[in-house]
Amino acid sequence: MNRKFYWFVVARFLFVMATQIQAVLMGWQMYDISHDPLQLGLIGLAEAVPALSLAIFAGWLVDRFNPFRFYQVTLLVSFVSIVISSLAHQTHYLFYAAILTGIARSFTGPAANSIIPRIVTREELKRSSAFTTIAFKAGTVLGPGIAGVLLAVQGYILPYRVAQVSLILGSISLLFIEYSHQKPLKVKNPSLLPELLMGVKFVMKHPLLLSVMSLDMFAVLFGGVVAMLPIYAVEVLHMGPEGLGWLRAAPAFGAIFTSLYLIKNPVSKHAGPALLWSVFGFGICVIVFGISKNFWLSFAALALSGALDSVSMVIRGAIVQLCSPEAMRGRIAAVNSIFIGSSNEIGQFESGVAAKLLGTVNSVLFGGTMTLVTVGIVFFRFKELRKLNLDEI
Repeated sequence: MNRKFYWFVVARFLFVMATQIQAVLMGWQMYDISHDPLQLGLIGLAEAVPALSLAIFAGWLVDRFNPFRFYQVTLLVSFVSIVISSLAHQTHYLFYAAILTGIARSFTGPAANSIIPRIVTREELKRSSAFTTIAFKAGTVLGPGIAGVLLAVQGYILPYRVAQVSLILGSISLLFIEYSHQKPLKVKNPSLLPELLMGVKFVMKHPLLLSVMSLDMFAVLFGGVVAMLPIYAVEVLHMGPEGLGWLRAAPAFGAIFTSLYLIKNPVSKHAGPALLWSVFGFGICVIVFGISKNFWLSFAALALSGALDSVSMVIRGAIVQLCSPEAMRGRIAAVNSIFIGSSNEIGQFESGVAAKLLGTVNSVLFGGTMTLVTVGIVFFRFKELRKLNLDEI
């Protein structure tokens, strides 16, 4: 790995840490103001709508122009979002901040996935996926931990300032990267709609990409418990904001150690079975968390879920990078971000609605069970994934 890639990993880490601090604070603010689980789901929906609706267009722009510049702009937009949420005293300001975060998110995935293959060799792509996973998970460890501790001690202002400084440092890190952008080949008489949908058509006709993206979307859509953590911290585990911060950070603890292992020992030959088993184990962990009333058991279940999720993240990331043609990386990454966004932000909305209808604990148990069902469907539907060997792509 070269110095440019390491600087990008640093910027990625600082960006994720800042957005995770913001997510914890916004969730606590929303619950503190409304005491309504549905509002926690709606704030996820407010982020998901612009993230998903703009993703295809964002991917096309990234393929047409300089993805590095787009990535720099996403940090700026995220900074504005954090400033707005730090000043929020009513719920509608939190929704405005969530919308801006969603706009930034629509460009982040396509831009990052277009930059990385241009600053590392193809042979390094599998290891680069593990490095970027570590950066992402490290940010999700420190971000919630910092937010929870500082929120309990100093209130909202100081942790929001830490998030703002993190984004400033992330922007500075990008300045150390010498990125030379090659303009794409011009297409004669291009038609906008076919150009926009090219990534969608490619993924839908590619069994391997379609299977891993579908597995991620439906498993995390039902199995995600992030939106319910403020309720679990207060009403089930009887913890304060410190407990919320540690619960938010728990999955990343397991993920970091697993990703470090995968850097030295990348999964190649049995990548397909490893992916399926890791998502199956993730569903089991969600069920254990749902029935737990002990903080340490809940923390352990979330940490193990993060370890298993990191296996699937590294394998999925490598598959997307290895299967994407150079001229379509932004658009394919945009499709991937739609699947991921559907699982994360819409998953938060699903969790809020399910909690409102079924109760918090029952909604989590339902989600974990549906994750297991999803793994079974993908296992029988996509034989390409059962036999996947990354070295043969």
